[in-house]
Amino acid sequence: MEKPTIGIIGGTGLGDALAAHLTEITSETPDTPFGKPSGPIQIGTFAGRRIAFLNRHGAGHFLNPSRVPYAANIFALKALGVRTLIASGAVGSLREDFAPGELVLAEQFIDKTCRRQSSFFDNLGAVHVDFSRPCCRRLREQMLSISRGLSLKIHPAGTYLCMEGPQFSTQAESLLHRQWGADLIGMTALPEAKLAREAQMCYALVALVTDYDCWRPHPAGQPQPSLLEEIIGNLQTATERSIAFIQHLLKTESRLVDADCSCRHALDLAVWTSPQAVNPQERKRLAVLFE
Repeated sequence: MEKPTIGIIGGTGLGDALAAHLTEITSETPDTPFGKPSGPIQIGTFAGRRIAFLNRHGAGHFLNPSRVPYAANIFALKALGVRTLIASGAVGSLREDFAPGELVLAEQFIDKTCRRQSSFFDNLGAVHVDFSRPCCRRLREQMLSISRGLSLKIHPAGTYLCMEGPQFSTQAESLLHRQWGADLIGMTALPEAKLAREAQMCYALVALVTDYDCWRPHPAGQPQPSLLEEIIGNLQTATERSIAFIQHLLKTESRLVDADCSCRHALDLAVWTSPQAVNPQERKRLAVLFE
């Protein structure tokens, strides 16, 4: 059977919901040099295309953001044939006009993580990929084009600040992040996007807004249970909208997979270590990343 060239990583919300829309499913749980992925990778048909789908947090949402095996996830998807990767993730909004329940096409990232493996190449040598535009420009343009023809509220750009977690921000941190110019805050986009670039994959992220983080005061007297119910409701709304958006995207006539995209050549000039100093066994172990 033909390998899937499009992958979808489902975060909070989409990770549990999209699997129900797949048909003709087979499952793969490949071993990688970085361990096993978060869970089985489901290869199935969605919106008329064969895709590879991975639930980032694993079955039952067991893995917190710091424990997600990002390197294994990306390596496994690349090994299965994925070249274009669409990710989703629940986020808090740091802007008044990015309302809960809406979608945002992330454009830039700020990395505040500190406990995660952020490169495949620590044992290979000095490898420096261009990450100035962390989301594939070509793929984002296609997503923007599709979004303009839909009635869904989809914001065309946003800067996503990725924090370590698993605790949420303090109010002082949330206010600081707004001063930095961040629009969204989440816990999972990085190092996922960095590793996708190192794997020479086209990567884009659809952010699902669930709340206003803690910079915006909650209504006086609103009890905590009702706040949580509101966030869950916003997540369900955003999840339904993201599924509809991805369906339209997959049905497009545009080339979602393009071997000529610069993302697909990210390693062409990235290895600064001399060939004589590179360990040939390590180069062979990571060969799938160079394909």
